[in-house]
Amino acid sequence: MYEYLINALSIANLAGEAVILLEFAFRLSLIVWMLSQRRVEPATRLSWIILLLAIPFLGSIIFLLIGENRFGRRRVARHREVLAALDRPETHANSDPAVNAAGTLEGPARRMARLAEQVNGAGAVLGNRIELFGDTDRVLAGLERDIDAATDHCHLLFYIWLDDAAGTRIGRALIRAAARGVSCRVLVDGVGSKDFLKSDLRREMETGGVTVRDALPANAVRAIFARLDLRNHRKIVVIDRELGWTGSQNLAEASFAPKPEFAPWVDCAVRIQGPVVKELHLLFVEDWYLDTNEMLVETLLPPIAPIPGGVTAQAFGTGPNFQNQAATQVIQCLVHEACEELVMTTPYFVPDNATVVNLATAARRGVNTTLIVPRRNDSRLVGLASRSSYAPLLEAGVRIHEFKGGLLHAKTTVVDREIALVSSANLDRRSLFLNFEAGLVVYDGDFAGQLRFLQQQYIDSSVEIDPASWENIPRRRRISQNAAALLSPLL
Repeated sequence: MYEYLINALSIANLAGEAVILLEFAFRLSLIVWMLSQRRVEPATRLSWIILLLAIPFLGSIIFLLIGENRFGRRRVARHREVLAALDRPETHANSDPAVNAAGTLEGPARRMARLAEQVNGAGAVLGNRIELFGDTDRVLAGLERDIDAATDHCHLLFYIWLDDAAGTRIGRALIRAAARGVSCRVLVDGVGSKDFLKSDLRREMETGGVTVRDALPANAVRAIFARLDLRNHRKIVVIDRELGWTGSQNLAEASFAPKPEFAPWVDCAVRIQGPVVKELHLLFVEDWYLDTNEMLVETLLPPIAPIPGGVTAQAFGTGPNFQNQAATQVIQCLVHEACEELVMTTPYFVPDNATVVNLATAARRGVNTTLIVPRRNDSRLVGLASRSSYAPLLEAGVRIHEFKGGLLHAKTTVVDREIALVSSANLDRRSLFLNFEAGLVVYDGDFAGQLRFLQQQYIDSSVEIDPASWENIPRRRRISQNAAALLSPLL
């Protein structure tokens, strides 16, 4: 009996050692695979290698779930189909000579527009009326009025749709529109809007004639074939082809019920009329087809007449299926083109090295460079990683303001009060390289001035970080910030 137990223990020890060796070999194979990839940042590779070496078993599981940009073969094939149908000159607004702005822009605006068209395919167009909104209640009121005036279709795409007062208000406006014969289509992210998708409000809307679909559905089976944290983070509304909304505003009250301790959530959105709406609509139609198989190409073909006296604007989209570096290239170009002043706002600041270097360089060449972020972030890890980037920026002369009036959720950039960007993309790797995002660049001094005034309101409700004081933060805080920064490429 004693010998039997000794033999059993020996076999168990050998089996345990074999499992450990096999698991270690598997982790090494994942590291080799990561090193073999061409389109992965060195910092991202290093973070994954650290994670795989530091955390046995669990590290491998995490890597298999989110370690590669697996979009799914079926979805990739369907995206090729939709591009074949949509990526034609007649579907792009700038194919109309009456609105093409290529020959009207000069200097930084011309270079910016050319870059954005090269990385995204959508050119700058003339004749747009654009209104800026920095208040959630005004956005909801305006959106409800526009839906109530719709005569043909209402197409809405949101990352988050809550079944709170805001979601209910817009949902019932769509029900009223559907009752008038308006085609109402709603696409929401499968993770960001998971509670809404199971809600009574969704059932009420569908009973009332509104078509509701979830983008990028997430479940255990899909995790085998596609990366689940590739999300549709866009916020797009298109009504009757010629009217649109975009920006950072989700369909939720400013009190934001899931995280009320960080409220109010402070957003920025734009209401757009004119030819550039066609480009936002194209993004919606692509996303709609990917999750419904319904092709809406006929809604994109007719040209949209320019509005007399309107401004020049350019829409762009980015996502893991294609053009997944368009957002970062647009933002880096804006930073490079700044000559006098650069002001940026973002709720999540987890930059890549290029962004840190370019912001520091802008400040050192004499550009008054300002970054505005929330003082309290709803993600502690993101907040720590964000502050790990402060030191080189402050040293270079970048002014950093932490907004204390709630969670600043606006994603905006103003260059020399001449070029303005309003988008759904944060200054973090998730938005810049993984998520589906959308944005609007406006080449107009009056609009840029309005957005700069809104940014000044954020500054007035902020605390500026003192460079000298930041140098003397406690060592334990610096350690925690720098430790979080090691994982920043994965956040």
